[in-house]
Amino acid sequence: MPHHPSLRRARTAAAASGVLALSLLGPNSLAHAASYGTPTIALSASYLSGAVGATGDPVVTVTVAQSGADASALTVAASASSRPSVAGTGDVTVSGTGATRQLRVAAHARGYTDLTLKVTGLGGKSATRTLHYAASAAVQGATDTRYLTGSSDASAAVDVGGGYVIVADDESNTLRLYDRSVSGAPVRTWDFSARLGVSKEIDIEGAARVGNTIYWTGSLGNNKDGVYKADRNTVFTTTVTGSGAATELTLGGSYKKLRDDLVGWDHANGDRYGFAAATAAGQAPKQIDGFNVEGLEFAPGSTSTAYIGFRAPLVPPRNGGKALLVPVTNFDKVVGDGAKAVMGAPIELDLGGLSIRDIRKNAADQYLIVAGSWAADDNSDPYAVYAWDGVAGHAPVKRVDLPTGDPGGWEAVVDVPDLSAPGARAQLITDDGSADLYGDGTEAKDLTHPEWKKSRATWFTVTG
Repeated sequence: MPHHPSLRRARTAAAASGVLALSLLGPNSLAHAASYGTPTIALSASYLSGAVGATGDPVVTVTVAQSGADASALTVAASASSRPSVAGTGDVTVSGTGATRQLRVAAHARGYTDLTLKVTGLGGKSATRTLHYAASAAVQGATDTRYLTGSSDASAAVDVGGGYVIVADDESNTLRLYDRSVSGAPVRTWDFSARLGVSKEIDIEGAARVGNTIYWTGSLGNNKDGVYKADRNTVFTTTVTGSGAATELTLGGSYKKLRDDLVGWDHANGDRYGFAAATAAGQAPKQIDGFNVEGLEFAPGSTSTAYIGFRAPLVPPRNGGKALLVPVTNFDKVVGDGAKAVMGAPIELDLGGLSIRDIRKNAADQYLIVAGSWAADDNSDPYAVYAWDGVAGHAPVKRVDLPTGDPGGWEAVVDVPDLSAPGARAQLITDDGSADLYGDGTEAKDLTHPEWKKSRATWFTVTG
């Protein structure tokens, strides 16, 4: 059947226009477009925690690539949010160019959301990844607050210079090195459990540094059910080499009878503090007449006498009682050589009815004491910071009442500034392990992803 002349003309015109289009694009354009691969997108973390109103929240590194294309030609943005009321696509900021970008999220409300992150490459091709985001509520002092992620149960802290701190955890035996100035994960971790011969938590609660040696102590008490756990009766040392981000730790000595020595000393002195009764089977440690160690620091000018600071008991064990310090005069030999502890005269401090949650001094023998309740309900009981000169018989002086009502209990002070200088600031850290950070009824210590676990580090002015 012959073709109609008008149909032949239409086909000829179409062919001509196609040739014109190809000539405009260039002879290699179609081949080039076909050569672009599917972009790739990778996240440094698939889980991220932030906070409403936070400053310096953790960031996620986004790495992108596409075969046949320069990485700088790729765009990255959030394309969807499962719960925009927590954080929407417009709350995700991606900065940087090239293969590596930095992603930040600004939270609106407490809770969880899944954020879809999309990389768009050349040739109209794209790929996505999901970031599982959790936001905690706004806190007091937000601009001076940073969040230490990877653990929620911070219990003791030691400055290692260069803006870095080693933080202990009372739910595991892992020591974590953090940058004090930013929120985020530890840059290095150590766990000496196997070499210490422990299989359960030491319940690390106190630490003190002398030269390049850091002393760490467990709580020495029973567990919350009143059961004796031998691993909690552990004191050990680590040796520091380097500083800042390059800090390294090696295990030193250890001792596992300090609790026994303290109970024996108290019994020999008429059971003045009731240590034997408080450590008996069935006795919980966090009672007004309990037995629970949370502070450790050396006496003024000494590298051998260490103060053991008690959360419980109060002395006498009633409201308004005093806080207790027991000096161990040969502490270096106890941990270094396994010598039996020798106790000095006990020191009772008036902290306004509060007990010792941490104690730290500087090179000038100026002390700060974090004071809190002996009780276990950490989120609302009063807390305060006291200054002291470390001398028995000299009274500590309250410097600041710490804010309450936000998640966590104040547990550690990183270091002590010059307390004679006006406007001096100290950084304190909370234990958030029992806190419901994200409003779903889950305690932070039980969260399934370590990136969502965190403790709060806040700077406070401690001098006028």
